[in-house]
Amino acid sequence: MKILKFGGTSVGSLEGLRNVKSIVEREFKTNEPLIVVCSALSGITNTLVKASEEALNQNDFSAILKSAEEKHYQIISELLPRTAQNPLLMMVKVSFNEIEDILFSVKNLGELSDRIKDRLLSYGEQMSSKIVSAFLQSENFPAVFQDSRELIATDSHFGNANVDSKKTNENLKNWKLENQIYVVTGFIAKDKNDDTTTLGRGGSDYTAAILGSGLQADEIQIWTDVDGFMTADPRLVKNAFSQPELSYQEAMEMSYFGAKVIYPPTMIPAIESQIPIYIKNTFKPDRAGTLIHQKSEASGGLIKGIVSIEKTCLINITGNGMIGMKGFSGRLFNALARYEVNVILITQASSEHSISFVVNFEDEKKASKAIHEEFDFEINADKIDEPQFDNELSIISVVGENMKKTRGVSGKFFSALGKNGINIIAISQGSSELNISAVIERNELSKALNVVHDSLLLSPVKTFNVMFAGTGNIGKELFHQLEREQKNLKDNHQIKINVVGITNSRQMKIFNHSESNFDLDSSFGSELQKADLGEFIGSISDKNLPNLVFVDNTSSEEVVKEYPTLFNNNISVVTCNKKGNSSSYEQYSQFKRLVKKNNVSFLYETNVGAGLPIIKTLNDLWISGDEILKIEAILSGTISYIFNNYVGDKTFAEVVRTAQELGYTEPDPRDDLNGMDFSRKMLILGREIGLPLEMSDVSIKDFLPEACLKAESISAFYEELEKHEPYFSSFKNEAESSGRKLRLIGVLEDGKINIEVQIVDANHPFFGLSGSDNIISFTTSRYRNTPLVVKGPGAGAEVTAAGVFADLVRVTAQ
Repeated sequence: MKILKFGGTSVGSLEGLRNVKSIVEREFKTNEPLIVVCSALSGITNTLVKASEEALNQNDFSAILKSAEEKHYQIISELLPRTAQNPLLMMVKVSFNEIEDILFSVKNLGELSDRIKDRLLSYGEQMSSKIVSAFLQSENFPAVFQDSRELIATDSHFGNANVDSKKTNENLKNWKLENQIYVVTGFIAKDKNDDTTTLGRGGSDYTAAILGSGLQADEIQIWTDVDGFMTADPRLVKNAFSQPELSYQEAMEMSYFGAKVIYPPTMIPAIESQIPIYIKNTFKPDRAGTLIHQKSEASGGLIKGIVSIEKTCLINITGNGMIGMKGFSGRLFNALARYEVNVILITQASSEHSISFVVNFEDEKKASKAIHEEFDFEINADKIDEPQFDNELSIISVVGENMKKTRGVSGKFFSALGKNGINIIAISQGSSELNISAVIERNELSKALNVVHDSLLLSPVKTFNVMFAGTGNIGKELFHQLEREQKNLKDNHQIKINVVGITNSRQMKIFNHSESNFDLDSSFGSELQKADLGEFIGSISDKNLPNLVFVDNTSSEEVVKEYPTLFNNNISVVTCNKKGNSSSYEQYSQFKRLVKKNNVSFLYETNVGAGLPIIKTLNDLWISGDEILKIEAILSGTISYIFNNYVGDKTFAEVVRTAQELGYTEPDPRDDLNGMDFSRKMLILGREIGLPLEMSDVSIKDFLPEACLKAESISAFYEELEKHEPYFSSFKNEAESSGRKLRLIGVLEDGKINIEVQIVDANHPFFGLSGSDNIISFTTSRYRNTPLVVKGPGAGAEVTAAGVFADLVRVTAQ
């Protein structure tokens, strides 16, 4: 035997009801009965509650009732053949007349008891079950309506009645079942006085479980509008997916801590009878859904889900008088129990000086009254401080039986929250190790769910939200690369880069998730705002997005000034902008301190060698304890290109102009030729090995004449180059006449940096450098006799963008 329960969304629309029919047809076997439990049409129970409140407040409730009545009429007229409609339309009319009579009584008396409220709410299930029964009959199924009040007996605790198991089981034992489809009202029952009672939140699920247990059914199916238990709330976590199976305990924990698929107490009868429960989607019936049974072993994941309770209140009680006070906790929780306050989570300091606990948001006032009533004397005598209430909090919990005795789960959980700047206010973990919970600020909940979902590998793809500054050559090329590699990142590296904003010096655009794409022309083509870097960063920071990264593809000092703000907002930075790390040593040190303090990433490999792994190689040597004796380098791809191509009849100005046209130089080529760019790179390398160097500590011999450096414009600069061609050709001729080559070489040795143009012969390791390549040689204690050399392209938008790309991906792995 199977018990099928259909929720309000399943029976609340034509599509849902037609799917109900198909599901029933598939599950019904002619040699055994089938039990179908129905909730009220979606929204009807809430509508009846609202109407009762309006009546109690002496307000007009007719429009509310009319809307609910019309919803039933519409369903009947569109679902059933005309010949079957009249009895149901009359049933609905009579039901709403009775509802209206009850509400007029409430309005006239100014009183709404729980007993009357239960009677009022019972109409929703009665009407929906009769409609479903009639619909199945019209489709030639042997369906009959069954009022659950004839089966389920309870006490008189109206609103949340307790089931009389003995009487209920007797009723079920005496229920003469035939090979029919029994459409049963969910949620409602009756007491010994024949008064209608309701089974509380999740009451229709509870009805299904009670019937399943009492009838010893083979399985219970809960049909709803989701694909089973999701790993997280899909409204908040886009990467959430359904779990194929859960143990009873896992399902209970996830339900208790916010998963609204099934209400925890409703599972108890099924658990006691070891009946498997299936959670399935009425609107996607072919999907597997989630199986809940004794022990789930199929899934090897440590975590089955991340759940949350959005609105909670943390109550903190402190006081010196609590120390050694016997029975304090007992008095506290007994007082809360008297006021029916449910305690969700408890933490207590070992010093006994304080105790904190979390209650539902709605229970704050009742909890306050209970505490002040119980501890009035202690509070007035200053033995206990005035209790503190914080109702702007949420709880996030990770659940999974496989966490038991597995090391590192808590570390990953708390590390993920900390790395994204999410403050943990209280924590709780039971000895069963089934659940780890943390209390956090409510406005951090969405971010917390996403980062934990990603970090604990529940998400098949880890999403990083990235804002980009700079749409020049490097920025455009980076977007092209990201666009080309989206599928590769997702399929082979489980990474998704989500564009949340783009800005340059003139305009900016902030995206919604649905707008994000890597077609820079279309993404940055319309609905632009005037650029305001502070507003750009602030607006995106305020969204509280998880795994947020800022990519700086500019050479702007104004952007660098925002790095501290980014770090303090727990935003990682990837940059090819050298001005941040090559400005004052104090600024460089500040960045390092903030990165460490806020546990974020700050990657800038392209500051020195474009796409070459120079900083990474140096850091690996330095961290592993190798002594750096000397660094020799050619770190200007621009000057390498110019010197390598300044041969034959070409003038120096012609070669420089070609380099600029190819994108090898800065917008003003003097920024390369004056050696300042090279100096910044050498300075960064010195700082990376712990030397507190300033730019004034870098010695550089100017290669350009002063008139070229001081030209008023770029065009004037080229004119000066032409004028000084004899000066430049003297170097070229000297090198060519002796078979040597011009090289601009930087040397870091004994804590000093020197950069100068040298004419090197074929025996020099830098002689064979070609094109725009960079080369760097590390002489260390381990690499004393044969220096470690890194060589490759050191200029150009393509390789620099590739280096930024690599750093961005590296952030995702940290």
